[in-house]
Parts: sequence; C-alpha cells; structure tokens
Amino acid sequence: MPPQPESGPRWYALPLLLLGASGFAAGWMLLALRLDRTCSWLALLAAMDMVLLLRLSRWPADASRMLLALVSTAGVIGLANGLIAGGQIGKSLGMRPWEAVLKIGPDYAWLLVQLATDRVDIALYAASLALAAWSGVVSGRRPTPSTR
Repeated sequence: MPPQPESGPRWYALPLLLLGASGFAAGWMLLALRLDRTCSWLALLAAMDMVLLLRLSRWPADASRMLLALVSTAGVIGLANGLIAGGQIGKSLGMRPWEAVLKIGPDYAWLLVQLATDRVDIALYAASLALAAWSGVVSGRRPTPSTR
C-alpha cells in the first residue's frame, strides 16, 4: 500500500513564501525604477506568485491558505512601494535604494507612496487582493476521469 500524502501544512511553506515575497518585491522595485513608473500591474502577478508558492508547498486549500495569500500579497505591495519610494529618493541623493529606504523613514515613504498612487493603482491593488483571496481557496485539482 503506497503511503498517503500528508494533508497538513508543510514546514517549509512559510520560509518559501517569505523568500518569494521579498524577491518579487525586489524585482518589482528594479523594474519600476528602470521604467520610472510604479508598475502597479505587477500586483496581479504577485498575487498569482504567492498562491503558486503556497500550492507548490502543498498548503491545504482552506481559509488559512487564503489568509496567507492575502497577507503575502499585501506585504509584497507595501514592500515594493516602499522600496520604489526609497529608490526614487536614493537616485536624487546618490544612494542605493536599500540605503535610502533606511534613511527616509516610514512617514516620508508613506507620503511619497500616496503622491505616486492614483485610482488605477488602487484598483489594481484591490484586484490583486481579490485574486489572492479567490485563488487561495480554490484547490486547483480536477477530479479524475471515470474509468467506465
């Protein structure tokens, strides 16, 4: 008899999610600084990436996966916007983006994010959170075909 797969969460899912979220935010920042735009459309890709990482780690398709997908997507959006704000200030001061983020502080970063965000960005962020919530509870498994 083959061993039954474990249905509970895996231990490596959370570190994988943290690594994936920080890597995606860093890539988002680099692209946004290169194009000199916020690139808010990447929020939708971030949501799909966070759900994919949870599926690959075989996290059960329930409310906990939906919550993790939501929190990690929101974290990517917040971290990327903070890094983009720091990168923009760092350009003018001759600093690297990660150096500037540590110098500007959360209040100034929040002000810069508010100034750079418009209605389309907010709509894309909301859509990405909805996508993460919906995809988090969908199992992604299809029933096997009948063998008649």
